[in-house]
Amino acid sequence: RKRKSVRGCVVGPDLATLSLVLIKKGPEELPGLTDDNRPRRLGPKRASNIRKLFALEKKDDVRNFVVRRDTGKRKKAPKIQR
Repeated sequence: RKRKSVRGCVVGPDLATLSLVLIKKGPEELPGLTDDNRPRRLGPKRASNIRKLFALEKKDDVRNFVVRRDTGKRKKAPKIQR
């Protein structure tokens, strides 16, 4: 396996896209980035993560709390794992 020759944060004119994460928000909003609040598109698929998200007990039925999304005619839900 060939190791990557360059490690760390390197920015150059030959890069097409950058993947960035906001660490700290300043006093003003950034238009198109921090001014609107968009929910996550997909919810958790594993039963333990669904319990953690909604603070459920072990005896609660996880199938009632699956995050569903609209796809026109019907609502889609993931197949729950474990």
